[in-house]
Amino acid sequence: MGITPLVVKQKEFTTRFRGFDVQEVDYFLEDITTELDNLNNTIKDLQEKNHRLNLENQGYRKREGSMKNAMIQSQKVLDQMKENAKKSSQVIIANAEVEAQKMLHRAQKRLSQLHSDIIELKRQRIQLEMQISAVIESHSKMLEMTKEENKTADETDSTIKFIQQA
Repeated sequence: MGITPLVVKQKEFTTRFRGFDVQEVDYFLEDITTELDNLNNTIKDLQEKNHRLNLENQGYRKREGSMKNAMIQSQKVLDQMKENAKKSSQVIIANAEVEAQKMLHRAQKRLSQLHSDIIELKRQRIQLEMQISAVIESHSKMLEMTKEENKTADETDSTIKFIQQA
């Protein structure tokens, strides 16, 4: 059985001859009752405070757990974003390399075509120069022949005129 202030107040002692002073015992019991009341109130206050602090602690632990989960999820999302960005950059680089190869191939093909065109134009120029030279030479020979024919004709005309004058 626990001792409470009520138990102390209601406790009655038997009296004997030459026993304790009843009034002194009553005062002492009254002091003990008051002290027990104070201690009980303190205990109740401390229990309430302990209960409140335990509830707060549970709330903090729940928040801590939520924050840990949020941080873990954030880290996972961040890692996934990094991975996606890395993959995306690799795809972009690969596409750029393919496009650069295509452009280089087209440029090389165009350069080759231009070289072929230049060679063909040089061949045509040489052929044209040769044809022009042949035409010039042919006309030059014809001109020489015409000059000689004209000279001969002039000489014949001069001889005919001379003969006619005579």
